[in-house]
Amino acid sequence: MKTIYLLCGLLCDDIVWRRQAEALRQRGDCEVHIVSFQDEDSISAMAAKVLRDAPAEFLLAGHSMGGRVALEVYRQAAPRISRLALLDTGYEAAVAGEPQKRAVLVNQAQEQGIDAIAATWALPMLAPAHRHQPQLVQEMLQMVGRMSPQIYAGQTRALLGRPDATPVLATITCPTLILCGADDGWSPPERHARMAELVKGSNLLVIPACGHMSTMEQSDAVSQALLDWAA
Repeated sequence: MKTIYLLCGLLCDDIVWRRQAEALRQRGDCEVHIVSFQDEDSISAMAAKVLRDAPAEFLLAGHSMGGRVALEVYRQAAPRISRLALLDTGYEAAVAGEPQKRAVLVNQAQEQGIDAIAATWALPMLAPAHRHQPQLVQEMLQMVGRMSPQIYAGQTRALLGRPDATPVLATITCPTLILCGADDGWSPPERHARMAELVKGSNLLVIPACGHMSTMEQSDAVSQALLDWAA
């Protein structure tokens, strides 16, 4: 039996990985755990949460902020990771001006409530063609609504304090999938191509007609990619 951990991103919960978890469980040989991070405010603490109950060997996939956590898990426990998947994510440390930009939405959420920033945060995550799909947009807004300003602030602190994971990428030796949406404006294909160059032997997959929320926007394509990866 394979154990697979699927790590959630900023303001995300189990709904992000729902379709992929179902597909992997239907294989019959996969035990799947979805991990979200509502109580941690550093990437290292998030990685510690994953490793706390993980077995001696497991497969690891992270989406967005979860991808950064996955890289930290690998840094701390590389021999335990048999396969790695990094989806719509990044590896660099915070850049100049990023704290100020993120503070705008965090302050608005703290002053007006999390619903005040739901659409402002969620819609740009989607490919332009998907921003008018009622069911998808509603799922995104409801997911953000299940969070709180405190969760948002803590996760933002974690992202702003994230380490530069460039050295980690060069050490990865397990089979690795690097995936992103072709229309991901937050973490574009060019960044993933650079990651793939740093991870020797990795498989780069760019999903057409897809934004940052690839697991929800093109769930079938991402599920198939993870089934192939897990196999």
